[in-house]
Amino acid sequence: MTTRRSVLGLLGAAPAMVALPAAAETTETTKTAKAAKTKDVRSFERFLADQAAQDKFSGTVLLAHRGRPVLIRSHGMAYDSAHNTKDTIFCVASISKIFTAVAVAQLAQAGKLAFHDPLSRYLDGFPDKVTLHHLLTHTSGLGRPALGSGPPPTWQSFDEAMTGTLDLVRSTPPQFTPPGAEHRYSNDGYWVLGAVVAKVSGLSFFDYVREHVFRPAGMTRTDYYTKPQVLAAKDIAHPYWTQPSGARVDGTASPYFPYTNGPAGGVYSTVSDLLAFTRSYGKVLRRPFVDLITSGKVALPPASLPTQTNFYAYGHVDAIVADQRVFGHSGSGPGMANRLDVFPSADWVSIVLSNYDTSVDPIVAAAREAITG
Repeated sequence: MTTRRSVLGLLGAAPAMVALPAAAETTETTKTAKAAKTKDVRSFERFLADQAAQDKFSGTVLLAHRGRPVLIRSHGMAYDSAHNTKDTIFCVASISKIFTAVAVAQLAQAGKLAFHDPLSRYLDGFPDKVTLHHLLTHTSGLGRPALGSGPPPTWQSFDEAMTGTLDLVRSTPPQFTPPGAEHRYSNDGYWVLGAVVAKVSGLSFFDYVREHVFRPAGMTRTDYYTKPQVLAAKDIAHPYWTQPSGARVDGTASPYFPYTNGPAGGVYSTVSDLLAFTRSYGKVLRRPFVDLITSGKVALPPASLPTQTNFYAYGHVDAIVADQRVFGHSGSGPGMANRLDVFPSADWVSIVLSNYDTSVDPIVAAAREAITG
């Protein structure tokens, strides 16, 4: 394991500011508004660089308007001999839940399941009163409250990981009853949803998402990469875990680095692929189902980021920030901190992918201010 605090400083990939093509201006008001927005984006760029200079950020950030990148910036190292770039692949952690929810919604759209179906209709050994809606909104009560202190299971395939996780969930008493009584975030619940997708579709969960979500969305460099693939790749960022001493170590050298984080957090992607996905909601789902899965279902307590309202939807968080709706998801864990924000009315997207576990909330807040200001 190697620490990196001594080698980072201001290291980063060559800047990549992608300017929108000039368009004919029709009014002075339009020119003024555009200039103000450019100023806001420049201010955000300086803030991001300062965060990296203080070794608080390593990763790639993208801001886009109407589907076109306005700013792409990369800082820090993907691993000891490679800088992060705009093409670096990061583990997006719980942003992965978006794709699991889309897979479930596709099957509902096709009439192959319904959101309020009981889980026991598809999988044996689970409580009858738990529904797919409960799993999608983290209100099922299913899942382990903690993952334990010992080394993770030594699974060596997606099938082993899926079967082993379901067995663990089945053997764990519900965290609360009845289902729907509480919102309690459950990664295990999304593994269970992955098993439902596999049961209903006749494909492995991972193959289903590759074929029916990633491919039609044009996500050419996105996949459920495994530990061996991460170790062998030259374009995948390694997660750098913060130690109690403050030093950071390469998490891929740890026995705690899992084979896969599966349907709950196992997607690896780039900022460009995630942007492509945000433009593809209408391709992978019909519009009413897009609205359904992204709109709030369960009120959440105040978040670490200021919001006017904050709800959990189906694999999405739905909020109002500065009188604008924002939906997407965060993703965090040892050596990773991410956020996907979609501003549908303003047609902006903000994507932050990091291979540090230092919170990116200040960067997310600054991006939101630049977009809504």
